[in-house]
Amino acid sequence: MKKLPIGIQTFREFIENNYLYVDKTKEIYELLNEAGKYFFLSRPRRFGKSLFIDTLQEVFEGNKELFKGLYIYDKYNFEKYPVIKISWAGADYQTTDDLEAKIRTVFRQNQERLGIECRESRPNRHFEELIQKVYKKYQKPVVVLIDEYDKPILNVIENINQARINREIIKGIYEVLKDSDRYIRFAFLTGVSKFSKASIFSGLNMLKDISLKPKYGNICGYTHSDLETLFKPYLDRVNLEKVKAWYNGYNFLKDDLYNPFDILLFIDNNYLYRNYWFETGSPTFLIKLIQKNDYYLPKLSNLVVDEKLIDSFDVENIDVEVILYQAGYLTIKKMIEKRRGGIEYELKLPNKEVKI
Repeated sequence: MKKLPIGIQTFREFIENNYLYVDKTKEIYELLNEAGKYFFLSRPRRFGKSLFIDTLQEVFEGNKELFKGLYIYDKYNFEKYPVIKISWAGADYQTTDDLEAKIRTVFRQNQERLGIECRESRPNRHFEELIQKVYKKYQKPVVVLIDEYDKPILNVIENINQARINREIIKGIYEVLKDSDRYIRFAFLTGVSKFSKASIFSGLNMLKDISLKPKYGNICGYTHSDLETLFKPYLDRVNLEKVKAWYNGYNFLKDDLYNPFDILLFIDNNYLYRNYWFETGSPTFLIKLIQKNDYYLPKLSNLVVDEKLIDSFDVENIDVEVILYQAGYLTIKKMIEKRRGGIEYELKLPNKEVKI
């Protein structure tokens, strides 16, 4: 049997070291044929966003040999493009110095990988210079991939003043994308939350949100069919209905999904039912938010919200329901089309793990 990819977020490592890979290249192929070139995806933590970003990078860098046997292999031309990749993981962001140090690190890493030297010191000007110099060197439009775009804000969401400072710094970086349109082939941003366009993506009206587009509903996560097929050798004597009750239930307008982290650790821990996903994150800010708002938790059952509520939030206006949904503690039960137009969503707790 193939090895279980616990903690692995690098596509090349999946393939070269024989880890079990759930093929998401059909969604990549459809994304590359989608109208537009600026895309955004929101999913809860530990859902496979970083692996998806890394897989996109391998596609755009033309590494076709890695995709042999996968959906995209004989359908895409694998034309090679220079890729600027930014991940905000791996820093705390409690101070402005933390954020500025991380910015210097990610830009330096890209410069070294792409063989570019930049002189600008201001983050937005540095990013602009990097894009233009990469375009000039490679004579090809640039691909920009940004993982955990919201982490510098979410890490300090309890400290509203620092959250505002961090927001304005990274907002200045993201706004460079619009002014650099002529140099860009494709841009993709992922994160847990979806901040309002006015607050963080000001001017990026061309950003296409695929978070609740049904054909991309399974872009991250495992389906029950995956468990019955790819994972069958690992779950041979396990009661799949019990696994389903514990860990299934996340929905983004396509199939019900499992968080990959839960399934991998459940197997690795000899089929012991535990709150694997919940234990990996500290929801301290959520608990404080619930206490501050005196929120009555049973209200979370069959909660109905409008599309604006599910769509975005900002540091000055935080709704408990929005945070709970975007962080993965609530999920979509069904979409309701109102008679007078507009959409509402009925939300639910996804599974037994989250209920506990």
